[in-house]
Amino acid sequence: WPDLVAHWGDAWNVLAPDLRGHGQSPRFTEGELANAPEVMLADVVQILDGQPDRVVLVGHSLGGLFALRAAVARPDRVVALILEDPAPPDGSRAPDPRFVAETEQFLDSMSDVAGQVRRMARETSWSRAEIQAWAGSKPLVDRTYVHRGLYLGDGAWEQLFNALRVPTLLLVPPASPMAPRTDALHNDLVRVVVVPGAGHCVRRDQPDL
Repeated sequence: WPDLVAHWGDAWNVLAPDLRGHGQSPRFTEGELANAPEVMLADVVQILDGQPDRVVLVGHSLGGLFALRAAVARPDRVVALILEDPAPPDGSRAPDPRFVAETEQFLDSMSDVAGQVRRMARETSWSRAEIQAWAGSKPLVDRTYVHRGLYLGDGAWEQLFNALRVPTLLLVPPASPMAPRTDALHNDLVRVVVVPGAGHCVRRDQPDL
């Protein structure tokens, strides 16, 4: 998230960790793959517990799900939560073969990082720094995690938002298929903002909003 770090880095102490199995984070051990969602949540909680003060926790997509779970688990460590189109849990305890195949195909297509950077520069309004960081991260994904650990566990979704005890900003694109049902949200601490003209990567699509 180079643009966000550059924007907020002077005013805030910004920590930008990669989720386990992503980027330059540790890889999953053999035993951890059987409990991947719990391991990833424990990683986020450990980061929260390691900070001297309460934090503003930000997460996108899969990271948004684990930021949400961490804020529910440790509200004493979070002063506010910002979620960018977080991925909903699917209730599964094993990867879906179809989704694994689609993810593998996508990651294979990202092997040509330079070509993907050129394509995204033509097709999106993202900054060059964001495009390069996005494309460069894909070849670093742990393929063992994709094959055996890419499942999201507990299927509670709206219940997670209703359990929050910290002020929360939920940013979603119009007609997001992943957003919680607003009629099922009963928590005055949760503010939902639909960002026009945005897709799943809300911040990159509409950085000025």
